[in-house]
Amino acid sequence: MGDTEVRELVVIGGGPGGYPAAFYAADLGMDVTLVDLEATPGGACLYRGCIPSKALLHAAAVIREARAAEAYGIAFGAPALNVERLRSWKQSVVTQLTEGLRQLAQARKVRVIQGRARFADAATLTVAKADGSEERLRFKAAILATGAQPQRLPLAPDSPRVMDSTGALALEDIPARLLVIGGGYIGLELGQAYAAFGSKVSVVEMLPALMAGADPDLVLPLAARLKEQFEEIMLETRVLAIEAGDLQVTVRLADQAGQERTETYDRVLVSVGRRPNTHDLGLEHTRVQLDEKGFVVVDEQRRTAEPAIFAIGDIAGQPMLAHKATYEGKVAVEAIAGRKSVYAPRAIPAVVFTQPEIAWTGLTEREAGAQGLAITVSKFSWSASGRAATLGGSDGLTKLITEKESGRVLGVGLTGPGAGELIAEGTLAIEMGAVAEDLAQTVHAHPTLSETVMEAAEQAAAGYATHVFKRPV
Repeated sequence: MGDTEVRELVVIGGGPGGYPAAFYAADLGMDVTLVDLEATPGGACLYRGCIPSKALLHAAAVIREARAAEAYGIAFGAPALNVERLRSWKQSVVTQLTEGLRQLAQARKVRVIQGRARFADAATLTVAKADGSEERLRFKAAILATGAQPQRLPLAPDSPRVMDSTGALALEDIPARLLVIGGGYIGLELGQAYAAFGSKVSVVEMLPALMAGADPDLVLPLAARLKEQFEEIMLETRVLAIEAGDLQVTVRLADQAGQERTETYDRVLVSVGRRPNTHDLGLEHTRVQLDEKGFVVVDEQRRTAEPAIFAIGDIAGQPMLAHKATYEGKVAVEAIAGRKSVYAPRAIPAVVFTQPEIAWTGLTEREAGAQGLAITVSKFSWSASGRAATLGGSDGLTKLITEKESGRVLGVGLTGPGAGELIAEGTLAIEMGAVAEDLAQTVHAHPTLSETVMEAAEQAAAGYATHVFKRPV
């Protein structure tokens, strides 16, 4: 195939933004080519992120639950970890899912090319294919969905003992001592998994708190558990130097008072964020523009300054979440198809898959305050939930942020088992413009954790809830 044949749509990147966009476009009758570095769609999320990390987190949760079961009379004995079998099982999950995507692409007649695509001009791509050959693709429309990669720490040496999230997920071994640099969701998820597997884990964070993007009250239950599970949590602490040897890594640290100390670890995990993959795409041959943070500038239909080129997912700005990329892909495809579609979600849920899980959607309390909104904050402690008690999740919390005058739901936050599943109700409520009374008057099954949303809504709508007593003033 060369310059003479013009493809209707070329999607560059096969992750959770790219492959759903390609599949949707094919379902709408478009002729679609998908170009990705891997032979099979899936992207970093499936190969090196969301899916393998959740597999390891599930294994870690099983270990913790087995230990916790002794408190209610069930003893399994000490868990014996077979790292090779765990690694193999994790990979089997990835293989199963990528194979499914390969079959779906084939069934939809989406042409998948393994290779690196670069723009030659605003209507032509050159693809350096995995077999060493090169192919030119002309297109009517293109969607950029090249995702992101772990941010490098400039002072971190190039050593197998200094890992990013991809290296940590490879599970080469279980280090005796592990330092996690960065107190965000990726570092805490992987740190908690390694702690369950037997590592003594420490976390160092420059900011005064873990999970700085979430409201502090939602993070408190997790922080309390991490104090028990981790060897040390160092807040307001900077990493001054990292020296990697053959067997250990020496790290020099400084706290907020300037006091320095040196510690030795078996491995270091650098988890300080992700950066968009906008390099080496040939964008200089187009009118596509980047902002000051390196994200592609797009409009409400995800169209770039080059009318035929769209951008979705991590390269199109925050939040860098897989489900946001999928949603953007749908909008871009509909725009290409000439449909009236814009990217205007009222809420995008965020989930941290630690134990306990943390999830929030819409406005956080901090964001609402920064905007000067008049709000009501209603909280329901899971200590009053029967279902939470049976799950060992009594330290959980449900939080509702509503507009003071109208009662309209602006934000929902959850901490506890299954928070990632429960947050969908909050997202739907915000999208539908629901008020707290709508949630309060909706019959929720008993005994479930979803009842905590209902009772938080009752407090917001009526000032009382069945399992919360407020003494009359």
